Amino acid sequence: MDEHVVKEYLRNHSEDFRELFEQHQMYETELKQFKHRPYLSDQEQFRQTELKKKKLVLKDQMQLMINDYRSQPVSN
Repeated sequence: MDEHVVKEYLRNHSEDFRELFEQHQMYETELKQFKHRPYLSDQEQFRQTELKKKKLVLKDQMQLMINDYRSQPVSN
């Protein structure tokens, strides 16, 4: 099954996955704010790094859920 289809399914049927996805999107939105700045303060650089790490952790958690879903036997 296509990964995009699985993501959509899990977003619609799994509260846990949906929460991870929404948090991931919030981090991405916050990160985009830093891209438009020519210079970042030390605090902003720290926050940017922190967000990237948190976002990666969420992505890994979502991928585990996707892999778990894909490994389940197909029911007829």
